Amino acid sequence: MDHIASALGGWTVPAAFAGCLWGIFGGALPGISPSIAMALLLPFTYGMEPVTAIVLLASVYVGAEYGGSIPAILIRTPGTNASAATTIDGYEMARQGKAGEALGISLVSGLVGGLFGLAVLVLATEPLAEVALAFTPMAYFSLAILGLSVIASLSGGSLLKGVIAACLGLLVATIGSDPVSGVPRFTFGSPDLLGGVRPILIMVGLFAVSEMLVQIGEPAWGKAEKRDTRLKLPSFGMQRRLFRAQAIGCGIGTFEGVTPGAGGTVAAFMAYNEAKRWSKQPEEFGKGSPEGVAAPESANNVVTATALVPLLSLGIPGSNSAAILLGGFLIHGLQPGPMLFEKAPEVVAGLYWGLLLANIAMLLLGLVILTPALWLVNRPKPYLIAAILALVLSGVFAIEQSFFDVGIVLTAGVVGYLLRLAGVPTLPLVLGVVLGFMVESNYRRSLVISFGDHWVFLQDPVSLILLSLAALLTAWSLWREFGRKT
Repeated sequence: MDHIASALGGWTVPAAFAGCLWGIFGGALPGISPSIAMALLLPFTYGMEPVTAIVLLASVYVGAEYGGSIPAILIRTPGTNASAATTIDGYEMARQGKAGEALGISLVSGLVGGLFGLAVLVLATEPLAEVALAFTPMAYFSLAILGLSVIASLSGGSLLKGVIAACLGLLVATIGSDPVSGVPRFTFGSPDLLGGVRPILIMVGLFAVSEMLVQIGEPAWGKAEKRDTRLKLPSFGMQRRLFRAQAIGCGIGTFEGVTPGAGGTVAAFMAYNEAKRWSKQPEEFGKGSPEGVAAPESANNVVTATALVPLLSLGIPGSNSAAILLGGFLIHGLQPGPMLFEKAPEVVAGLYWGLLLANIAMLLLGLVILTPALWLVNRPKPYLIAAILALVLSGVFAIEQSFFDVGIVLTAGVVGYLLRLAGVPTLPLVLGVVLGFMVESNYRRSLVISFGDHWVFLQDPVSLILLSLAALLTAWSLWREFGRKT
C-alpha cells in the first residue's frame, strides 16, 4: 500500500495526463513517432522525481499511438509508423462519411489493447526478473550480446547494416574514462568528453533532429477538414462485432511486443492480415471495414506495454520508445533489470499505475482533443519543424547549460540523417551506446573472475544458452537475407 500511495502521490497523476496529451499531439503530426515525442521531453525530466519522469515518458508513448491514427484516418497520412495499417480501412471509412465512427473505433480499440498489454506487463515482468537475478557477469555479458544481435537482426531488414550500426554505438560508448583503470579514451584532449557521451544526447539527436532533417526535404502533408471533427464511440452491437478483431490484435501485439525489435508496426500489419483471415466479412477489408481499424489499433497499443517487459525484467529495450524510456531511467540513476524491483519498487509500481492512468487519460482526452489536434496538424509545416527544433535545442542546453552538448546533439542528428539516407537503422546504434557499458564491464569482470580464460563464457550454463540464441538468430538472419536469394 505504501508503494501505491507513493506511486499516485505528488505529480504522478498530472504527469500521466500531460504526457498522454503531449503524445496525442505528437502522434497526430505525421513523421513524429512516439520515440521522437518522448525524446523531445527527455531533457526536461532532469529535475523531476524519478516516478514522475518515468510516468511522463511512458504516458507519451501511450498517447502517441492513438494520436497517430488521427491523420491516418482523416488525411491518409499515418502519424506514426504503427498507424500505417490503420490508413487502409480508416481512410475509406472517412471517405464514406464515417470518419467520426472510425476515430471512435480507434480510440476504444486502443484502450482495450492498452489495458490488455498492461495486464501482461504486470503479470510477466517480475517473474522473468526473478529468473534474471541468478545471472552471473558472464550471463549479463551474453544477454547484452543477445540484445544487440536481436535488434541488429530485426531492424532495417539488413543484418550487415544492423551490425555496422551496433558497432558504431559500441565505439561511441568507449569514449571517456575507462571504467576499470580510469584512463581517458578517445577524448582528444577535451575535458567535456571525460565523462563519456551521455546516451540521452545521442537519442535526441538520432531520433528527433534527424527526423526534422528528413521532414525538411519532404512535401507538406495534407489538410484535414473541420467537418471531420465529431467523434462517435462504437455502439454495443458494433463492439461485439469488433471483439474478435481486437482479440487477434491483443494476441499478436503481445507476442510482437515482448520480442525485441519487432515493434508496433509489424504487430499492426500482422493483426490486420489475421483479422481479415478470420473475419465473417473479409470482403469489406480495404473498403472501409471497422474490423480493419480495430485490429491494428489494438495491436499497436498492446505493444506500448508489452515492449517494456524485456526492458524492466532484463534491461534490454526492444524498441525505439523503450530505448528512450531506458534513457529516462538512466538519467535518474536507475538501471532497469532484475535489481530494479528490489532497489526502486516504488518506481515500478508508479510505472504500472501511470500506464493505467495514461490509458484512462487517452479515453477522456480522445473525446475532446480532436479539434485542437487537427488545428495543430493544419499549421504550416516549416513553423512546426522550427518550433520542434527550438524545443529540442533549448531542452538539451537546459540540462547542464552546455553548448558542447548542443553540438553533440546536432552532430548525432546529422549522422542519423546520413545513416537513414544509406538505409542503416539507428536503433542498433542507440542500443550499442546504451548497452556498451554493460557489455564492457561484465566482459572485464568475467575475465577477472576466470583469470583471463575466455572459456568461462561457455562454461556458464546461462551464458552458453544466451550466446547460442544469439548465434541462432544471426544464422537465421543470414539465411533470410542470403539463403532465399540462392
